[in-house]
Amino acid sequence: MKRRTLLQALATTIAMPMLAHAAAPVVEVYKSEGCGCCEGWIEHLRKAGFTVNAHDVPSPGDYRKRGGIPDDLGSCHTGFVQGYAIEGHVPAAEIKRLLAEKPKAKGLAVPSMPLGSPGMEGPRKDPFDVLLVQADGSTKVYKHYN
Repeated sequence: MKRRTLLQALATTIAMPMLAHAAAPVVEVYKSEGCGCCEGWIEHLRKAGFTVNAHDVPSPGDYRKRGGIPDDLGSCHTGFVQGYAIEGHVPAAEIKRLLAEKPKAKGLAVPSMPLGSPGMEGPRKDPFDVLLVQADGSTKVYKHYN
């Protein structure tokens, strides 16, 4: 009996990480071919536990429009996860927060390509805002980064 319990505990311990990985949110990312900062952001998401399917497309801005993100909030790539659009170099922590809170919104955006944001790491770190793009297209600061 003791051996069976040990084997069951071992099997559960091995299976749990596989089940957690299988349930990871899937982010569909649309980007230009060869975009290095996009690849950096994708790697950031994967390290944070997301499953990412990257698609090289001729016009990533078309996907921003499909997600209802205004052009003035544009960046170099657009992602979609669980019905939300994710524009630009949004930190994984804010995507996880969005998915947990489930606000009535179009998604999140980090306009432009701020230095120091995920995928744009380097010697300088500029402050930036993650914006919540609300259902009516207006925005509010979701999180400020220094």
